[in-house]
Amino acid sequence: MSATGQPASATLVVRDLHVAYAAAGGGQIQAVDGVTLSLRSGEALGLVGESGCGKTTVARAIAGLVKPQKGEIELDGATLARRSRAQRRTIQLVFQDPFASLNPRRTVRSVLAELLKVHELAADDAQRERRCVELMEMVGLPAAALDRRPAAFSGGQRQRIAIARAIAVEPRMIVADEPMSALDVSVGAAILGLFERLRNDLGLGLLLISHNLAVVAAICDRVAVMYLGRVVEAGPRGEVFSDPRHPYTRALLDAAPRLQPDAVAGPRLREEAPAAGVRPSGCSFHDRCPRVEDICRRDAPALVPVEGHPERVAACHFSHEHRGGRTR
Repeated sequence: MSATGQPASATLVVRDLHVAYAAAGGGQIQAVDGVTLSLRSGEALGLVGESGCGKTTVARAIAGLVKPQKGEIELDGATLARRSRAQRRTIQLVFQDPFASLNPRRTVRSVLAELLKVHELAADDAQRERRCVELMEMVGLPAAALDRRPAAFSGGQRQRIAIARAIAVEPRMIVADEPMSALDVSVGAAILGLFERLRNDLGLGLLLISHNLAVVAAICDRVAVMYLGRVVEAGPRGEVFSDPRHPYTRALLDAAPRLQPDAVAGPRLREEAPAAGVRPSGCSFHDRCPRVEDICRRDAPALVPVEGHPERVAACHFSHEHRGGRTR
């Protein structure tokens, strides 16, 4: 394990990623500020944090939809800068809103068959048809669905079609950006189960972006917590959730619904998150942190291994303090 907490055998590596957007009236808003992540084949990594922390921008940069100002994205040691057609296949994005991401005028068959033809994954019409039927079976839909357009499906079915489209090009990694947030609980649970089955059957790496900690806890091996464009804590899911070492992680856990009404929560966060583009001096979380001291206002903590836990990292001056997990 390196000083940044990244597994040595990682397949996908995101290193020191920076992404900025133009601000109204001039200047820039730093949406992602030095994010480093890794993901192995067959592994699921959860990326969590409040709305506006930069999670979706990270997803779009990894998928090649946003160009970073700085940093590297590598797959099996090859830098994904100007991506070839083959490289674009390797990482696929499943969007939050399946209806908006599907062409309403096209049938499912035409969408899938075109992908197979363009990427030369089937030699002729007969092979493309067989593969389309196979893809429908893989995501739990009947072959008859191939002749329908997106408006004929429910939200959960559309998300299954979006997943079929993503796996059609035989990717190595899937980036799923809040894929259950537009669905009801039961349908979302089914989609989560589909991701888990495909991950196991196909050996896919899964980067799951979500604000729902229960979803991340159900499927992910590791978790990374983002705040104001930076990763502030990362490590094995069970350890991070049972013994958070950054106050922001603890606050997210305390804000989640409780199974026990009398469970004791930690101190509430101060204020709201700063406006986009506004970064406090020192630790970016100090103006909301219940543990704040003078060093927090003065010096920004580095993301370093947690003492005694080499697979975990945290950006807090007091990450060595063990305070136990949240009572549920």
